[in-house]
Amino acid sequence: MGGQVSSPGSFRGLPCASKANADWMSALSSRLWDVPLHQLSIPGSHDTMTYCLNKKSPISSKEPRLLQLLGRALPCVTLPVVLRWSTTQVLSVAEQLDAGVRYLDLRIAHVESGPERNLHFVHMVYTTALVEMMTPKGTDTRPLRQTHIHSRQERSILSAAKSGHRAPCFVCEVPTLRQLWSRGQQVILSYEDEASVSQHAELWPAIPYWWGNQVKPRDLIHYLEHMKSCGRPGGLFVAGINLTENLEFILVHPAWSLEKLTRWGLPHLCAWVRAQCPGSAAGCTNIIAGDFIGASGFVSDVIGLNRKLLRG
Repeated sequence: MGGQVSSPGSFRGLPCASKANADWMSALSSRLWDVPLHQLSIPGSHDTMTYCLNKKSPISSKEPRLLQLLGRALPCVTLPVVLRWSTTQVLSVAEQLDAGVRYLDLRIAHVESGPERNLHFVHMVYTTALVEMMTPKGTDTRPLRQTHIHSRQERSILSAAKSGHRAPCFVCEVPTLRQLWSRGQQVILSYEDEASVSQHAELWPAIPYWWGNQVKPRDLIHYLEHMKSCGRPGGLFVAGINLTENLEFILVHPAWSLEKLTRWGLPHLCAWVRAQCPGSAAGCTNIIAGDFIGASGFVSDVIGLNRKLLRG
């Protein structure tokens, strides 16, 4: 599943991603095709759809009331600041997939003033993109995480999820690439609402996301190392290397943006990524997701970790 945008986003500061990793899963050593997905190293994007936010996007109704009031009273001041700190990606979904991203973080909501059938993606503000179902191309598998879906929209999302290419939840095991390909399945659809998951075989339970909520790289790395020391979850899970601003940081750095913060922290965070190892051991990583995935060699670094599984 993905979103087709009705108009392009206004943030295009990064170059178009290379397509060198467009089919990296099928290019893996065949020995890795029989490794369960939760033991592979898979690159992901945090808040996948924020590349299509723009200055006309209203502030989400789920954000603090004060922020919504400021957005209405002082939109020329409030919205540009919110936009700078809510945009986490500049590559489109197609470009992210071509770059090698295989975990998409999709947050879906209904704009209260709009038609009920129209679903938008959201991260503080709504996107210009409407949610549309797309048929995957190629053979690579894509775990999708969906959050913040309002109950009124749930029926249409779940109905769309029944179409082909979705892998039903495997209660006893996480499948391998070879198993999924043999069944013609390419998409794993994860949903955070347990009641809905229990009623629909097309949905997988929530994929845990290690979110450090830290503005400094060293503090985020400390958090991730602490989570590793506690032992990895039994199935698919995400280690997020996305830095998170706070009000104090924004006030001290009025000219900064999330993109600048991300670029500042990437050298330290990518060094941490290259030191990780996929596999079944307690301290192993699985999906690693970040912001502005085309800003460095992040995707290639995450994919390259799979070579460590071939040693020995």
